[in-house]
Parts: sequence; structure tokens; C-alpha cells
Amino acid sequence: MTTNSPTPQKLAPPRVECQCSGNPREMGLTQGTALREKIRGAHESLRKLEALRLEQPWWLPYRVFLSAAERKSEKSLAPALRQSNPAMLARMQGIAEGAGLPMRSICLMNAIEAFIGSVAGRTVVPPLGACSALAVRGTRSRTGEPMIAKNFDYLPLLQPFSMLRESHPRDGFRSLDFALAPQAGTVDGVNEKGLAITLNYAFVTDSVTPNPLVTMLIADALASCATVTEAVRRITASPRWGAGMLMLADASGDLASVELSNTRAGVRRPAAGADWLLFTNVCLCPETCAVQLSESAAYGENVPLPLRGGSVLQPHANRARRIEELVRNQNSIGPDELAAIMADHGPTGVPDGASPCVHTDYFNTTASLQWFPARRRVRVSYSSACTAQYVEIAL
Repeated sequence: MTTNSPTPQKLAPPRVECQCSGNPREMGLTQGTALREKIRGAHESLRKLEALRLEQPWWLPYRVFLSAAERKSEKSLAPALRQSNPAMLARMQGIAEGAGLPMRSICLMNAIEAFIGSVAGRTVVPPLGACSALAVRGTRSRTGEPMIAKNFDYLPLLQPFSMLRESHPRDGFRSLDFALAPQAGTVDGVNEKGLAITLNYAFVTDSVTPNPLVTMLIADALASCATVTEAVRRITASPRWGAGMLMLADASGDLASVELSNTRAGVRRPAAGADWLLFTNVCLCPETCAVQLSESAAYGENVPLPLRGGSVLQPHANRARRIEELVRNQNSIGPDELAAIMADHGPTGVPDGASPCVHTDYFNTTASLQWFPARRRVRVSYSSACTAQYVEIAL
């Protein structure tokens, strides 16, 4: 079975690859048409996605297994969206039409993280990524403006399918979105009102029947909310399928961290007198800590080989401590300092899963982003943070 090679990818510099406007189906059709090659490439890459292939019975041919997985995802996700978020369903239908793929294929590629991010006792099928996020403002920001730095720690296999999209829903705010080509939702983004939201993954044990995905909640919040307060209220009240940690900042300098499980939500604000927030993939709110995987949990045998036997949470906790140490050593932080913190290879100088810039045999930092809500801009590099050559893009 092919594993997720950590070999660096040679990618074109980041740019806005599609401008999606109109009703949801029109937006999806534009995305599917413009990114047809990437979306179909992402679909072909599933054959090499070890976390998915481990779910395949040894006796079942891959094409039969894939078709069954796609049908299962469509059967789960489509009715949930039809009831709770028909606009997002229409957007996915447009993506499928534009890409020339069956709707079931788009359903699987959107829902795959919720499907494989499951927990069974002390055995975990990992989500597809890790990630780190650091937000500064006020006295901690060299310019006083709010900034969010995000390392997108993901599978190198899927790195070529990263994209930037400009979204302009007919009845909503414009936004600049970072996601993977098949996704209807948004991983990170900033809207025209100066609200920025980024997403990390989480490890939780609660479950729920299928609902809209967390990435879809982010897209909806960017389309409808102007402030952190509005977005927190909307997101925490929404039913969802999946777990994650959201960093939110707006043009006024308000910051918040929202921790989401399938059934619970917790909110953190900067400590009194502090002008920064950070998290990796470890819950800190009491509400979500109650359903987080045990600190002693280790990966079992039904996961990709590089992860087996390793602690699930410890590398992410160590990474958060390292970022905090680096932040506390800085009097003020600008884009260059943010870049240096996120490019750090840990106290030994040898990168691993606990260093801010992640290099392992499974996850790597595959995209490095800096979001500027007040300026409605992003600096982005489709690379590890230690080799990033940022391109600045404005909404």
C-alpha cells in the first residue's frame, strides 16, 4: 500500500484560482469547472490515502470499496444537508457537475474527515491533519493590528490540491477562502467585513448523526457575520458533524478561540492583560475537555504505520508549549516574527510532530498562512513554514 510520502511538492505560487458568485449552485459550478483537474486529481489520490485504504477489507477490490464508501457518504451527508443546509448541498451539486464527477464522489471528499476521525476505545483513526494557530493584537502586535498565523499540517499526498477561492454569495459577504479543491466549505478565510476564521482539528469521543461539516459552518459564518461575537454565536448554535478548533479575529481586534466537538462547544478569550491566543489540537475548555480523547491514548494497529504506538495528544501539547515559549520571548510580533515562530524546529533544531513547523513520516506542514483581518489580506505559501516564500493576496 502506498503511504503518504513526505517528499516536498513543487507547486505553482498561490493565487485565487476561482471567483465564485451567485446562488449556491452557481458558485459550486464555477468552482468545479475552474478546478476540474485538481478535483479529479484529488479523487484519484484517494487510492493512495492510507487512512482510507485501511478501512478496505482485504478481499474487496478497491473500486468496489470506493463506490461503497461514496454511496455511504452520500447517504449520510446529503439528507443532513437537505434538512439543515440546503444551500451547501446545492453548492456541492454544482461542484460535482463542474468537475464531471458523481455527487457521491464529492460527498466522500467533503465528509472523509468526519468519517475517518473516529474513536474506538484506545484505537484512533487519525484526522487528515494537525495544525497550529497563533493570534496576536494590540500590545503584542508590532503594528497594533490583529493577525493570525496558521500552519496547515496535512498529508503531503494532498498538498497539490490546496486552493484559494474568492466567494461572493448572492445574499452574503465576499470572502477569500483557503480550502482543498473539492471542498464546498472553508478551512480558513477572511471576509469583506474583516472577520477571519481558521480551523485546526481535534480528537474527541462524542458522536452524532451526520450534520453540516465544520468547514461548512466556517463558510456560512464568513458569508453572514461581521464580528467575532456574531460568528461565535452562530457557529456554537449550529448542529455539526466533526470536531475542530477555530481561531477568530476581526478588524476591531477582538479575538476568540472556539472549540467544537460533535455535541459540545467551548469559547476562550485572551487572558486578562494578554493580547494573544494560541492552540494546536488539544482542547482547553472544560466543555470539550470532557469529551476529548484521554491524555494516555495511543494509536493502535489500524492506523498508518508511522503513527502506531505513538501518543495521540502529546506531540500537539508539546507543540503548543513551544509556541508559547517563543511568543513570550518576543516583546512585539509582526509578520516576520510570526513567520519565524511558525518555522521553528523545536529546542533541538530537529523538526518532528512537536515542533511548530511539522515534519514527520505522516503529517507535514503543507501550507503556511498569515491572515490580516483589518486589511482583508492573507500571506500564503504552499510549503512548510521553514521554506515559506509568502505571496500576499488581497480580497
